[in-house]
Amino acid sequence: MTTTITINVTNNSPTLQNFFFFQQPAQYSGGQQVYTNSLYSQALLPYATSGAVLTFSMVLQYYAGVQQQVAPPQIGQPSGQLAAIQAINLTPAAGGTQTNNTTTMTVSPSLGLSVPVSTVGPQAGSFRIVTPTFNPMLNQYNAGSAVQSLAGGITLSNFVTAQPTSNLDCQPVIKFYVQTGTYTAGTVMNFTSSSINAALCDATPGYTTFNVSYNLDGTWTVTNMALGRLADGSLGLVERSVSSTALAAPANADVWNEAGTAQLATGNAANFNLPMTIANLSNPGAIQILKEYQVGQIGGQRKGAMCTALAGATGTFS
Repeated sequence: MTTTITINVTNNSPTLQNFFFFQQPAQYSGGQQVYTNSLYSQALLPYATSGAVLTFSMVLQYYAGVQQQVAPPQIGQPSGQLAAIQAINLTPAAGGTQTNNTTTMTVSPSLGLSVPVSTVGPQAGSFRIVTPTFNPMLNQYNAGSAVQSLAGGITLSNFVTAQPTSNLDCQPVIKFYVQTGTYTAGTVMNFTSSSINAALCDATPGYTTFNVSYNLDGTWTVTNMALGRLADGSLGLVERSVSSTALAAPANADVWNEAGTAQLATGNAANFNLPMTIANLSNPGAIQILKEYQVGQIGGQRKGAMCTALAGATGTFS
């Protein structure tokens, strides 16, 4: 039986709202810039006057994806065309049963991905795309993690620009977001800014259904649900927890690239002395261990520091 993730959105504001859905970027080897695509977008009338609920469902399956670039990725523009995908497994922890965790990309006679096979090398929790030799001056390709909707549509959820003759390791993160605005599926968006004050649907603990309410004051309430035993002993969806953006502490720290030209993530820090620990990173996929960054208080003076530890959405910079 196919496992699905379902997000149901209710608009409790008094006006029509546009909503779009997106995924937290995976962590990629190589330290390249990571891009994010919108997965779905739709307008929704107020629930009080229409009774309408917006539902987005996707298959809980990891997919490797590649795509030919039409132009360099740009926010607000489609990421590319002629995509190829393969269902793939993640590398197990040491001692685990081997999985088919590696696929090989081809560009001639056409773009494609091979049936995955088992290899040793990718780190636990990741899959690998082996890229062929090609001339990046003539053709550019996107490669990364894809998502399949329940209707069968495939979207390259997040990606990097593929480098020729290399191994690209991708560690997906099954956290999804809902935000107000309009980004059609397959359109490049700004994850860092869009994820601020967005509704978070975190499937990591095993939740499969999320009832998301957009509230009158612009905050969100998310009810996390999973399959479990009901009071009568039958299987059904059971409410596990409720979260609200109104309860979250506002971000007070940010992480910029080494040159200080681009904000990569925001988060929460107890103080701004080095070593600095920043929790609730909005885009941990953009952070790489042993890379140099600028960190500090939002709007304040930043300090150069190396990321020396990264656990989930918490990073330490020394």
